[in-house]
Amino acid sequence: MTPSDSASDADAGGAAGAVTVRAAVDERERSAVIRGEFRSDTVYDVVVSESGFGLSPRPLDPPVHKVFPDDEPAVEEPGNGHRIVAVAGERVCGYVDTEYEPWNRRLVVADIEVAGPWQGRGIGRALMSHAVERARACGAGHVWLEVTNINAPAIRAYRRMGFAFCGLDTTLYRGTASEGETALFMSLPLD
Repeated sequence: MTPSDSASDADAGGAAGAVTVRAAVDERERSAVIRGEFRSDTVYDVVVSESGFGLSPRPLDPPVHKVFPDDEPAVEEPGNGHRIVAVAGERVCGYVDTEYEPWNRRLVVADIEVAGPWQGRGIGRALMSHAVERARACGAGHVWLEVTNINAPAIRAYRRMGFAFCGLDTTLYRGTASEGETALFMSLPLD
């Protein structure tokens, strides 16, 4: 599936249907919320040394299933925010929210979600391709995102898309439902 194409895929009910990826066109699409969740069989442990840190993948047995809490308000488009949606029929089955930061020419992927029945079908890659297109149109030098160290499926997908680790924060999730996890920052250079 390319960012500007429709693709035939099975919907949640098993019937074939087209999935179209495009800019959100109405309030329903701009405010759609997909419950974020994933299953992971790997965690990326932070290994600290005198000269810095490293990441070491470690298998999880049993795998973890994480569901993000509904603690975030519906998306409100800020002045430079932008939402791309993946739509199957009338249903939003995925989206990516981005914000451009002109001071450092960075396009931030604020959120990317694909509903469970549509995961693993290239929709996330198509959404990210649109985000990269927007980054180029804005004159961004790179695309940046944050991901928890236990979301190995997303980390592997981002790495396949060309993203590389560029930092971490061991305190970002303190006092939240993600306490004990580490925020990993990844970047995709565009220059």
